[in-house]
Amino acid sequence: MEKKVVSAEENKILKKMFWNSHLVFANFNMTKMQANGFTMTMAPAVESIYGDDIEGKKAAYARHQSFFNTHAVAFNFIAGLCYALEKDCHDGKVPGETIDAIKASLMGPTAGMFDSIFFNCLRVIGAGIAIGLCSQGNILGTFIFILLYGISQSLLKWVLLKLGYTLGTSFIDTVFNSGLMSVATRCASILGLMMVGAMTATTVGFPLNWTLNIGETSIVVSELFDAIYPGILSLALVLFMMWRIKKGNRPTQLIIGLLIFGLLGAFLGIF
Repeated sequence: MEKKVVSAEENKILKKMFWNSHLVFANFNMTKMQANGFTMTMAPAVESIYGDDIEGKKAAYARHQSFFNTHAVAFNFIAGLCYALEKDCHDGKVPGETIDAIKASLMGPTAGMFDSIFFNCLRVIGAGIAIGLCSQGNILGTFIFILLYGISQSLLKWVLLKLGYTLGTSFIDTVFNSGLMSVATRCASILGLMMVGAMTATTVGFPLNWTLNIGETSIVVSELFDAIYPGILSLALVLFMMWRIKKGNRPTQLIIGLLIFGLLGAFLGIF
């Protein structure tokens, strides 16, 4: 893979793009999704490349105002790649339509891969560790989650922005042709599902305090369920919540519903 040498001026522009990229969801809307955030990220590059070429600037800004949506980390790789392509476009090496086509073709694959890595894997792992610590009154859990899920994304945004600019399309060809993209996506999805199952068993509680008295025999209902399948009530609760979300219920509605259910259960002595 060819790798460009980044000059001091280019590095300065990349730094501006990096900070702007944290506004990825600025003025997010259902018509253009992240287009405004992407345009803001590309602004330092466009201003530097086109200078006094007003028409070139107009075309570049209009290009980046088209519909765009991907994961916030992969966003930076595509922005770095577009920086390199805008230079080629200004020099007449590639048409503007090529930049549009590459952006559109990368949105889906990068969103799928990075959603699996961050949403389904890293976020779940970080939340599992943080919830375990916070449930014991340890504030360190909050900072661990921010470190694992927040700061790691910010650091990777810088790395990928620079990689996108220095490696360009040769990196894309290598990753897709080797099959690395599909393997990484599948591995992240599997690990994420495992973590979701582990979190359900360890962090979701269903403290049923219900005893049935039949003659001289007392049956503790929670022990009866655990004898069938340990943690089955917690699993049933999670699956019920997933089912309601698929049916269109909002998370806030479900949280309020759970709160009311828990209070009523405690009042009646069920919990």
